[in-house]
Amino acid sequence: MEKVNELAARAFLAIYNDRKGVTAVEYGLIAGLIAVAIIGAISLVGTDLGLLFNKVASNLANA
Repeated sequence: MEKVNELAARAFLAIYNDRKGVTAVEYGLIAGLIAVAIIGAISLVGTDLGLLFNKVASNLANA
């Protein structure tokens, strides 16, 4: 039983000390935040751009 506890403790410490997964999660969070910022910027610019095109089309139709 003591041997099993020792193996379990070693396995836990090996997983706990592995920092590769933490780095991948951090990069994933950063990529997600960048994606949210890009989507927000595109939706704002897209709305303004649509209004601009409508205004130009209206002015051309009245000219």
